[in-house]
Amino acid sequence: MVRTALTDANHLFGDNFSLIPKHLTLANFKRVLGLSTFAEAQAAGGSGASLDFLLYLRNSIVYTTVVVVVQTISCAMAGYALARLRFRGRQALFSLFVSALMVPPIFTLLPNFALVRTLGLLNTFAGLVAPILLMTPFTVFFLRQFFLSIPREVEEAALLDGAGLWRIFWHVALPMSRGPLITIGLTNAVWAWKDYLWPLLVGQEEGTRVLTVALGVFLQQSPNARPDWTGLMTGSTLSVIPLLLLLLVFGKRLANSLQFTGIK
Repeated sequence: MVRTALTDANHLFGDNFSLIPKHLTLANFKRVLGLSTFAEAQAAGGSGASLDFLLYLRNSIVYTTVVVVVQTISCAMAGYALARLRFRGRQALFSLFVSALMVPPIFTLLPNFALVRTLGLLNTFAGLVAPILLMTPFTVFFLRQFFLSIPREVEEAALLDGAGLWRIFWHVALPMSRGPLITIGLTNAVWAWKDYLWPLLVGQEEGTRVLTVALGVFLQQSPNARPDWTGLMTGSTLSVIPLLLLLLVFGKRLANSLQFTGIK
């Protein structure tokens, strides 16, 4: 992907067996980022198709951030409640969450789309995040299992100090769950960033079109006889960079946080 992005489109198939491009160029990045004119893009071998990369990057960042932050917090609340609270129907409710793991997402696609359309939320960020904003079964299951491993003595000590259930959750359980929270946050971020089918159905206008959908539209704008592979691979390369930065920032912190030690 990176090699194709750095190759002159006019020589793409001439040196396709070389790991390092013989005709190295940054023209593909310039035209995808909108830094070159239409004539310059065509001269570089491009199709002339346009891609407002910064707009679609912003849309993807908004979509991913909202999903990760709200979903992680709400699922942590649900997981803690299922792990620590005693109420009638708790096991049945947890079994319902677990059974949802066996339902393929494609089965819920059309019902969710019909509901979002009925609510008038097509081509809005609210419609994009609606089906997964508050909960995914795996996230609830994952966090519940970790909350069960937290020593009860820690929470009982906080309870004796006068802390209520809400305070214990925010000031004891969540700080001790930093590693799992970062883990599930990164997992959900990768999933939301690469999501394609649902954003394709709901966010078709430019104001809500995410980067994965935009790359598909960009390829469709190319002539059928000669798809703009260099432009597509350039956009794909740029789309991976935010996730790589996220991993570089939180990767070491994730590894350190997983060294769970209980009371300090």
